[in-house]
Amino acid sequence: MSTFLAAFHFIRPWWLLLLLPAFLLWWAERRSADSTNRWQKVIDPELLKHLVTGGEARRRIRPGDVALLGWILGIVALAGPTWREVPSPFAAAARPAMILLKVTPSMLTTDLAPTRLDRARQKLDDLLKSRAGAPTGLVAYAGSAHLVLPPTVDGDVVLTMAKALSPEIMPREGDALGEAVTLAASVLADAKLGGSILVLADTAAPDEAATLAKPAVPVTILGLTPPDVAADAGLADAAKALGATLVATSVDDADVETMSRRLAAGAAPTLGQGEGERWEEAGYWLMPLIALIALLWFRRGWVLA
Repeated sequence: MSTFLAAFHFIRPWWLLLLLPAFLLWWAERRSADSTNRWQKVIDPELLKHLVTGGEARRRIRPGDVALLGWILGIVALAGPTWREVPSPFAAAARPAMILLKVTPSMLTTDLAPTRLDRARQKLDDLLKSRAGAPTGLVAYAGSAHLVLPPTVDGDVVLTMAKALSPEIMPREGDALGEAVTLAASVLADAKLGGSILVLADTAAPDEAATLAKPAVPVTILGLTPPDVAADAGLADAAKALGATLVATSVDDADVETMSRRLAAGAAPTLGQGEGERWEEAGYWLMPLIALIALLWFRRGWVLA
């Protein structure tokens, strides 16, 4: 009980100022309805009480009293009574992810049948199904990085665009992993929804690690090499520089499950003022009482001028 009293407050307390005119209106109506007020100035009070009939009836609850109760409940509801905090709906939303797909001639190697690039698309398909409804964006990179799609909940569009990528359409050969990570991080930062980055690549340039900077969001790398082959040394160095988790490609769904868990635990959204923990509105609990009071006005003879 003490915890409840300590947390109880009104979200919009200025609405309580309406209680003052409500009481003034109730007092004015009650005074105007009392027909004995005009006689009290000319007849002695001791004599007046013997001349007035129906005094007991006037002491009953009148329509004005019920109206005052309804006003009080309505004003309290508008003031927003609350005593419990609830998480922001933005914080509870699925974390977005940016997929960085390497599109170079090395990704056409057939040691992962049919090719490393095709296997990356297959893993992406499984990942999108496990993350149904979660925003996912796509960046393609080779010697330069290019935003293909910003985060979208339409996984079919992401997969379709990934299938359309090939080394032939990339404008420059090379390995611009750092540029791709920077681009993906900026897209997530602009969205202010947190999230994480997933890199689908087979190798990384040996000197790439020296140019990489750890982004503000977590990074996961899927090394697209056969399960019996050690991960590329350059990719391992890149993972270390990015503070990333390097996941080996598996013949089953173990790698997809690992990536899905990592993406689900991505960075929390950047919430502005009023978007974090918020107080739960409780005024609506008074609405049934207000509705019951309103039903009394259907009684014959209940009139309030």
